[in-house]
Amino acid sequence: MPDNVEHASSSQRDAAGGATPVQSRWQRYRELRLTEEELATALLTPVVLFLLAVSFYPIVETVRSSFYTGYIIETRPTTFVGLQNYQQLLDSGSFWNAFQVSMIYTFVSVPVELVLGLGIALLLQRQFKGKYFIQAAILFPWALPTVINAKIWAWMFHGQYGVINDMLIRIGILESTYPFLAKPDVALAAMIFITIWKTSSFMALILLAGLSGIPDHLYEAARMDGASKWRQFRDVTLPLLKPTILVALIFRTLPAFQAFGLPYGLTGGGPGEATTTLVLFDHQLTFTQLAFGRGSAAATIITLVALLISLAYVGTLYEPEVR
Repeated sequence: MPDNVEHASSSQRDAAGGATPVQSRWQRYRELRLTEEELATALLTPVVLFLLAVSFYPIVETVRSSFYTGYIIETRPTTFVGLQNYQQLLDSGSFWNAFQVSMIYTFVSVPVELVLGLGIALLLQRQFKGKYFIQAAILFPWALPTVINAKIWAWMFHGQYGVINDMLIRIGILESTYPFLAKPDVALAAMIFITIWKTSSFMALILLAGLSGIPDHLYEAARMDGASKWRQFRDVTLPLLKPTILVALIFRTLPAFQAFGLPYGLTGGGPGEATTTLVLFDHQLTFTQLAFGRGSAAATIITLVALLISLAYVGTLYEPEVR
């Protein structure tokens, strides 16, 4: 019997027995007889409440606090200052340095990760002995916590005792030890190299899932038309991989732009401010200088810039007809 007929019959029986509509509804609830809309509401309500508590409320409170001045040791910001906190940030050379470091770090590392990840994914798509073992092995750098990775590489790049210095001296590239992390440009390049080493495998994992969803018959048709490997990649693989590339870019660009653990564990933001990213700058502003209002303003700016980056990716790569 259809659900609507059963529901109507149940309502008629309840009406005949003298039950009100409210009593009828609670009777169904006690018997766990829910409509699709009621079941969806019951399942989604806890999730929505959780997101409001741990995500929406902190965002609203951060934006509100950015219009006040005060310190984190106080219970609430004290004085309304309007856009003064934003103006002080925009006039700060340290803020613009951190913004530049974050942009260089993000838009140098992520494209390289995409290219390397795509190459790894194309190799892993082939059938060979030990394929699944290698798939698991390449995820090891990504699986390590970021701060642990940073500490490992900090010792490897150590100016006196680091294994990289030792290796380069042994093979004759260096004559004496070199303080990699004490040189501003080299320290930032080292940080970019480490994040590429760590997360290219994660990019490969996402792209491999997208490659697995491309039907084989499209490649067969392209081969029958005489298409070379390059044309198959250009005309079949890349267009159908665009939605996956979009997801991969968003998943990697936003964490890269909001990098904290790697610069914090590797150099502490030094030497000077050479590796101080926006989030590390915000952390120092809020928890070292205790400037909670300006820290909230910086966090709001970081969120807005991250949103603009995501919208730029979606506007460039999203194609509704390609699914």
